Amino acid sequence: MRILFIILFTVCSSTLLAQQATVSNKTNTGKYVLVIHGGAGTLNKSQFTPALEAKYKSGLDSALVVGNAILEKGGTALDAVEATVKVLENNPLFNAGKGAVFTNEGINELDAAIMDGKTLAAGSIAGVRTIKNPITAARAVMEKSEHVLLSGRGAEAFAAMQGIEIVDPSYFYTPERWKGLLRAKERDSIDQLKKASQTAYNDEIDEQRRKDKYGTVGAVALDTHGNLAAATSTGGMTNKKWGRIGDAPIIGSGTYANNKTVAISCTGWGEYFLRLVMAKSISDRMEFGGQSLTLASETLVMKELPALGGDGGLIAVDKNGNIALPFCTEGMYRGFIKKERQGAAVVKDILIFK
Repeated sequence: MRILFIILFTVCSSTLLAQQATVSNKTNTGKYVLVIHGGAGTLNKSQFTPALEAKYKSGLDSALVVGNAILEKGGTALDAVEATVKVLENNPLFNAGKGAVFTNEGINELDAAIMDGKTLAAGSIAGVRTIKNPITAARAVMEKSEHVLLSGRGAEAFAAMQGIEIVDPSYFYTPERWKGLLRAKERDSIDQLKKASQTAYNDEIDEQRRKDKYGTVGAVALDTHGNLAAATSTGGMTNKKWGRIGDAPIIGSGTYANNKTVAISCTGWGEYFLRLVMAKSISDRMEFGGQSLTLASETLVMKELPALGGDGGLIAVDKNGNIALPFCTEGMYRGFIKKERQGAAVVKDILIFK
């Protein structure tokens, strides 16, 4: 009996060690991917100077560097997307955090969301005015509350309780965004006059109005453990009214991550992304329709979105590390950094226009 016990113990121990080794091999691939965006639709190539392009690319690069440092050391996708988006929130070039646009009332109202593809846990905040880094507050909602979405003053009170940095609303003021609000209000006045006189809209005014509807930052990542995560943050649209909230903080529309399929962060005319449930629709096409990331994302962004009258783009990385960056606007601030395996070279690219 004693001999039989020893044999069984040895066999079980060997099996357990083999299983642990298998798990270890699976969870330490060395492969990782980080993709980011700084918004789509607000660009006009003819008005872009080389100096301005370099400035935006530098801002995107700074964000990639921070996220890459986390992933390269075996950190989580969740940590990487949060840290990456924080860099973009702190950069006044982008419509999120410090660079948020103004509402019709002359204030800044911020939205953000984050999702963990491993557990499907998610957190969002909307309509906040005093949280320096909304993406960190969104993660706190996910990890330190029983909720998914908090809004307004309640979200701010929750963030303060968690020790998240609170700032005076004046922190978000930038001259360029303020000028943008004044231009938008002027266009509103012109619109009213044209409606009264039944005059056709000026194409230039209409184009600028569409551009005011965009501006978001986001990040998606696949870490060396095979887990996906997505994060999105925005100041919304210039001159927005009545507490308007777009797709960015809505899980499944502007932000989504699922280890079975893909991690996605969207940017564009939020109302249309909401109606299409953009991010989850792409994931469902992949999971239940057997479509590739390229086919699913191209169908939604390049066909279904324009068919409804909307436009914009998104960034995505699937469970195998494949990347998609479709957009149906003139440009989208975007970039990626990736490593195929342990010891392989790091590949990076940053783009703005098509």
